[in-house]
Amino acid sequence: MSTKAGKLPPWLRRPWPAGHDFQHTRETLDSLGLETICTNANCPNRGECWGRGTATVLILGNVCTRNCKFCSVATGKPAPPDPTEPARLADMARRMNVRYLVVTSVNRDDLPEGGAGHLRDCIHEVRRQCPSVRFEILTPDFKACQERALEILEDALPFVFAHNVEMVPSLYPVARAGGDYKLSLRLLRMARDRYAGVPTKSSIMLGLGETAAQVEQVLRDLREAGCDRITIGQYLKSSKTSLDVVEYVRPEKFAWWKDRASEIGFSWVLSSPFARSSYFAEQEYPR
Repeated sequence: MSTKAGKLPPWLRRPWPAGHDFQHTRETLDSLGLETICTNANCPNRGECWGRGTATVLILGNVCTRNCKFCSVATGKPAPPDPTEPARLADMARRMNVRYLVVTSVNRDDLPEGGAGHLRDCIHEVRRQCPSVRFEILTPDFKACQERALEILEDALPFVFAHNVEMVPSLYPVARAGGDYKLSLRLLRMARDRYAGVPTKSSIMLGLGETAAQVEQVLRDLREAGCDRITIGQYLKSSKTSLDVVEYVRPEKFAWWKDRASEIGFSWVLSSPFARSSYFAEQEYPR
């Protein structure tokens, strides 16, 4: 049910992005000086999502304090939080008539609360100018300040709370050395316990050499932590220095994992080669 890595298989090829809506989204984001995970992580869905007039905004800069080998976001010493960013984000939401906004950030281990206060301020300002916007936040693991970060973000409810485990734990030493699988599960569990009625969400990539048994265990671990929503997608090498793809998982296997995740108890499942954490996040029942 998989193809060993080599030439990109036909189901992973997409046309070059174009069109009026794509150009409008790019021009709006550029004019406001806003970053997106779409660009910084070289997401293959950028053309499709921007063509629908949607984007996942990356706040707190585009320099991460970690150096994960699956990710193409730059690593180094980030700049201090920009106090003008919440207003620019609200301006973008108004110009693009955004109804569902996904906000994510780089890891900010340099900040005492991991950047949670800035994320809260961004949500407040968008709501002030665009009261009907619904939110999904995709957070880092808040490594040394989980309780404090969740306390701060409580003031910005409601939202969908997402945090990605990214891969099976045996791959962490190579691919996600700055992360901690148990710490990620703990954050999702704490969010479930603290935010009554708030959906929690995570994401895992396939194609890095994991086994089916390991993937199933991750799904069970996430459900035990109270995670409601899951996306399962194909890992793709996003930069020359990123880890190589071990295998290309066929679409029918992703369909199988969709059914399996539903059987395990997830209420919302998106499983396909191009599935990413925020892909079609606004849909009540993903395709």
